[in-house]
Amino acid sequence: MSCITFSDLKAKEVVNTCDGSKLGCICDLEIDDCNGCIKSIIVPGESKLWGLLKSDEELVIPYCDINKIGDDVILVSINQIT
Repeated sequence: MSCITFSDLKAKEVVNTCDGSKLGCICDLEIDDCNGCIKSIIVPGESKLWGLLKSDEELVIPYCDINKIGDDVILVSINQIT
């Protein structure tokens, strides 16, 4: 069993395998306080005004939608981003 730190996770780019889009890097995690397992990863929303302003919205990706955590990227499957 291998372990990974939050610092390692947040340095990886999150990529949607459904459309190939880069979603950004993890900014936060949602953890189940009963068992300590990760429930979801949180990625900042899309930037506005040519990337100069950050969005107030965040993209919450359930852990079950993670396909693979690689050396450089985290592959997720999200059919529709709202």
